[in-house]
Amino acid sequence: MPFASSSSRPRFLRREADSDEESETSSSGGEDDLEEDFPEEAQVEEDTTDEVAPGKRKKPPPITISLKRVCKVCKQSGHEAGFRGATYIDCPRKPCFLCKTPGHTTMSCPHRVAMEHGVIPASARNTKTPLDYIFMRQLKAKIPKIKPVYVIPDQVDCGLIRFHSRRVTCLEFHPTKSNILLSGDKKGQLGIWNYDKQHERTIYGSIHSCIVNNIKFSLRNDAMAYTSSSDGTVSCTDMETGISTLLLDLNPDGWNGPANWRMLYGMDVNTEKGVLLVADNFGYLYLLDVRSNVKIGEPILVHKKGSKVVGLHCNPVQPDVLLSCGNDHFARIWDARRLGTESCLASLAHGRVVNSAYFSLLTGNKILTTSQDNRIRVWDSIFGNLESPSREIVHSHDFNRHLTPFRAEWDPKDPSESLVVIGRYISENYDGVALHPIDFIDTSTGKLVAEVMDTDVTTISTVNKLHPRDQILASGSSRTLLIWKARQEDWEAKKQPEKRPKQFIFRRNEKKANGKFDSDSGGDSDDDDSNGKKRKAKKRQGKYKKLVW
Repeated sequence: MPFASSSSRPRFLRREADSDEESETSSSGGEDDLEEDFPEEAQVEEDTTDEVAPGKRKKPPPITISLKRVCKVCKQSGHEAGFRGATYIDCPRKPCFLCKTPGHTTMSCPHRVAMEHGVIPASARNTKTPLDYIFMRQLKAKIPKIKPVYVIPDQVDCGLIRFHSRRVTCLEFHPTKSNILLSGDKKGQLGIWNYDKQHERTIYGSIHSCIVNNIKFSLRNDAMAYTSSSDGTVSCTDMETGISTLLLDLNPDGWNGPANWRMLYGMDVNTEKGVLLVADNFGYLYLLDVRSNVKIGEPILVHKKGSKVVGLHCNPVQPDVLLSCGNDHFARIWDARRLGTESCLASLAHGRVVNSAYFSLLTGNKILTTSQDNRIRVWDSIFGNLESPSREIVHSHDFNRHLTPFRAEWDPKDPSESLVVIGRYISENYDGVALHPIDFIDTSTGKLVAEVMDTDVTTISTVNKLHPRDQILASGSSRTLLIWKARQEDWEAKKQPEKRPKQFIFRRNEKKANGKFDSDSGGDSDDDDSNGKKRKAKKRQGKYKKLVW
């Protein structure tokens, strides 16, 4: 991708110490070298020409060393499977990795060529119930009859390379300040970045001890942010000072083994009642009063006991209607006024783990879920038949490990409530470079509206957040934060100032007071090609060396 002239070239600040991502990837590939240096089968035999003397022990039998290639999918020998560059080689013993159906390979899957293959818009369901008349009178008037033109932020404007010391797990835009982005990582750090001013960035590293799973803003003070973590705590942090207040601790006695350690994943705020809802990895829901910062009542079992509740979302129109999803392969709708084990309003079945579930952000009438079976499911009306989804869209987001789960999220600026954004797992070959695009999908038809990519971004963008007011996309790719904006000709109002060249900033390995910029050399790689890690690391290293002053 061409860059600006030398007078306006993007400035790179190199970290002093090499990252673990490069050191780990450079040590890989030894297995392939070993297989290339030796033949498929090597036989080492001891010399048996000498006669065995009577009374002495016989020599051991010949030792045969077999170096056969083993499939990483089915663990059988004789074939290989997995990623090789941008090409995915299917295991002959398993169905297609993308659509999970047998009879074809991933490269020839019809859903790979046309994502909307087999997706048919659902017909209007009218059961003539009072709820349908309420929807027609109160909610349908907000939906425009003509679908607006989508403006896609498809160009990198700026970025912080290796801003976090571990991979990014969640993102959230500030509700009133449009240029502030909050981010959480696997180590438990909370990052604050003013992307209009590249160097105004802060990291608070003493709030949580491990993964930050959710960030929500306070209803009374937008300078306060709630965070939930896998260390079993909920904190309220002042973003100006970094001082945090502990609201809930499910592990007051410390580590007592995995059977007793509680982790908090799903979190949302009931705006009408001022209640913070969080859910743990044992299927229980906890309620916190944000005005007095105390827990309300006892924990409530909302999913299968012992299963992880990974997502919570309150309906934007009626916050007492709660949507939850978890590892028991279900998304459930609840009435928050009478929560209980048998008070579930509806259960939405899925094939595998449900990574996320959201109501539509304008009317709250639609439901969007992302499941590990490579399916994005859409229910067009919560008042209709919820036994089966209106549409199932095949999309590649079934990952192995060491990645933040993919989540399809609504575009909050889309009045038609049909545009969603999600990262892609399977890489694509773009001029010889394996890239993982960010997909914009029209859920009303299942069509791929746009695939956003950049040749400088070779890792997987698992965390993506669209700005609630501006045409901006924030993405978390490994430990890097990126800001995407629409090209100048795509803006409806062309009175914007001249676009500046994209700027990347390397975070230095430094440390300040109050836990700011507390960093270590540990890191995770959002790269799925284990055999090509060394090759990709060298490619990235060489690319950065060319651009550094």
